[in-house]
Amino acid sequence: MSIFRIEDIRKMSEKEREEELESLWSDLRRERGVIATGGAPENPGRVGEIRRTIARIKTIESEIRREGR
Repeated sequence: MSIFRIEDIRKMSEKEREEELESLWSDLRRERGVIATGGAPENPGRVGEIRRTIARIKTIESEIRREGR
């Protein structure tokens, strides 16, 4: 899983965005699970990076839906 920039997300197809979003959600759940059980995450900033990337993808999807109207 990698962190994407806006330009990269815009170039993705709808299916690719959906797959990446699902992957990001599962990574976020796993990272939060580690934190919840009292463990130390490998990279503490990773949770924030994942959340920001999810927000970017959702923002692009929202823009595309608005343009389609």
